[in-house]
Amino acid sequence: MLLERIYDEDLAQASYFIGCQATGEGMVIDARRDVGEYFDLAANHGMRITKVAETHIHADYLSGTRELAAAADAEAFISGEGGEDWQYGFDATRLQHGDVITLGNIRVEARHTPGHTPEHLIFLVTDGAFSDDPGYMISGDFVFAGDLGRPDLLDEAAGGVDTRFEGARQLYRSLKNEFLALPDHILVYPGHGAGSACGKALGALPATTVGYERTNAWWSKHLANDDEQGFIDELLDGQPDAHAYFGRMKRENKDGPAVLGPLSPLQAFTSDQVRSALEEDRAIFVDTRANAEVKQGTVIGALNIPAGGKFASFGAWAYDPETETQPLILLAEDQDQAEIMRAHLMRVGIDRVKGYTISLADLPTTQPATITPEELQDFEPALLLDVRNKSEHAAGHIPGSQQLSAGRVLWHQDQLPGSGPIVTYCQSGVRNSVAASALRREGHDVRELVGSYAGWSEWKQSR
Repeated sequence: MLLERIYDEDLAQASYFIGCQATGEGMVIDARRDVGEYFDLAANHGMRITKVAETHIHADYLSGTRELAAAADAEAFISGEGGEDWQYGFDATRLQHGDVITLGNIRVEARHTPGHTPEHLIFLVTDGAFSDDPGYMISGDFVFAGDLGRPDLLDEAAGGVDTRFEGARQLYRSLKNEFLALPDHILVYPGHGAGSACGKALGALPATTVGYERTNAWWSKHLANDDEQGFIDELLDGQPDAHAYFGRMKRENKDGPAVLGPLSPLQAFTSDQVRSALEEDRAIFVDTRANAEVKQGTVIGALNIPAGGKFASFGAWAYDPETETQPLILLAEDQDQAEIMRAHLMRVGIDRVKGYTISLADLPTTQPATITPEELQDFEPALLLDVRNKSEHAAGHIPGSQQLSAGRVLWHQDQLPGSGPIVTYCQSGVRNSVAASALRREGHDVRELVGSYAGWSEWKQSR
């Protein structure tokens, strides 16, 4: 049996390739939409992808189940559990609790583990050439290394009202009746790692075991003591802010993400072509440089989505494809980098990337407004906005500031003043630059605090 983890550092998301080496059949679980890596992996092992499945209706990225199934001409499997309100809106084979997918000598058994979401499944994997019993679990967003999938995302991202409490109770029962009923040796492969907003304290380890979590996880004491209320209280306390785009991901993943098919290479634009498109309001420029460079000058009306580790996440904070119709032109070093950035944006459902350009030369530029900590002490903004998470704000903030995380500002402009200057800050300036660029495109007068909270704290201590 082959079992490989394909990890996206950007979204801290894991998908899995399971293959039977005897028959050459392969299966992918929780695929992303840029599917080339799965075909490369299959080819390297002399396999073909015949089945595609997912653990649940994801909130943090746009599922590639339909995309990969179409490209590979493979059978797609999705959950049929969760009740009427949580049925998928597209054609695929529905899995119920206990259903088995056969892959050559391998058995993949679906088990219903509600809590993170009502329809959530895990997959118990048995290598039939080696054992008659399962040895591996693809746990999705049920159990992570050291943590659990949060049960409050339906409230935070899908318009639910107090569903977190029933979700927490379901999670408790799923742990008690499913997870802890398994032998200790079973290897657990979670759907996310450290940095994901799908839990509050995810470990960075790529895998764990039932026995290790039974003994060491924060929740284990509550299960051992049959303390459901204590479990619920600790689980719900201190969950991180849910990004606003999660709601869009939930809706699109439930209905069925659009299948893109083979993509044409991105077009390379000259400065004249970019300038014309911007002047005629036919495109949005994306400055992909670091925020320090952007502060020295950027294209008028540009979004700052810095290339690198969190490009998809930042893109989903700054651009809402449900309300924005203009396509994007990316600043890129070359065609290869532009294609990589497009692939990352596809993972969060941002598909309207028109092309790229390699330079800001001859484009209309401006210098984003900033304010120093010293200037701030004598300045009266209409709003002092902390775009960090709630937990960061609670741990320490600039007096008089209001908290609204960078991943939510674009969707909660009703909490912002209709006129007057807004001073914004995060911890070091990266998230702030993304949020500030999005708010400027919406017409707000934004001034970024130089050095953000770290800079302000250093200035405060030096006085």
